[in-house]
Amino acid sequence: MNPSATPPATALIADDEPLLREELAEMLSAAWPSLRIVASARNGRDAVEQFEQHHPRVCFLDVQMPGMSGIEAARHIGRRAHIVFVTAFEQYAVQAFAQGVLDYLVKPVEPARLADTVARVQERLGSAAPVRHDEALLRELAQRIARERVPSTLRWVRAQTGSTVRLIAVERIDYLQSDTRYTRVAWRQDNNCHAEALISLPLKDLLAQLDPAQFVQIHRSTVVNLERVSHVVRGAHETAEVHLKGRAETLRASRLFNHIFRQM
Repeated sequence: MNPSATPPATALIADDEPLLREELAEMLSAAWPSLRIVASARNGRDAVEQFEQHHPRVCFLDVQMPGMSGIEAARHIGRRAHIVFVTAFEQYAVQAFAQGVLDYLVKPVEPARLADTVARVQERLGSAAPVRHDEALLRELAQRIARERVPSTLRWVRAQTGSTVRLIAVERIDYLQSDTRYTRVAWRQDNNCHAEALISLPLKDLLAQLDPAQFVQIHRSTVVNLERVSHVVRGAHETAEVHLKGRAETLRASRLFNHIFRQM
């Protein structure tokens, strides 16, 4: 089918990571220029509310989000929109896609895979075929996610440096600092050179997703990777100065968090 003959379409993007929502929106603008993103949601419940308000024809839903999952949101939306699941966990989608009943994208989203998905959705929008919806399968996937949903730790973070989005392995992070509405990430590149980047996620939200045995808060605005700590110098008023391996700068540990280093 000629994509130019496809009527204008509207879409909703739901993902709990703002950078990933923005990245997918940019990729869609290139793969599907006529598509209009009418709503952006940070979790499943928000996605359902935004859908009821804007009634988009296509919904790109992250599978795993805080609270209501993308699968659960899809069950609420039902046959009223075409659904494309976006997930970092391919096992949640392989079964559904193998049966040919659901579309999905695996993070990080690849342009070629996105182009194939866009072509399929465009074809469905241009036909009189009903929206694909398998309630039994969605219920099964939702139950599986509920059973397997356990606190997990991040393996990498996405950070913006200029116009480039980088994937940073958490073990390469030296420390994190709150920077207004963003979090500054100080990390080491493959050549061990120091680098910094900003992510649009508050420090407290990021800390909740990191391994507490490795990343600890030493100040209300600072989190450090304990594996990167060289030594600690105790200061006045129960504060401390934290020295890092291979870095000239030091971090200040406030009195409230100084107990972390008492056994060091």
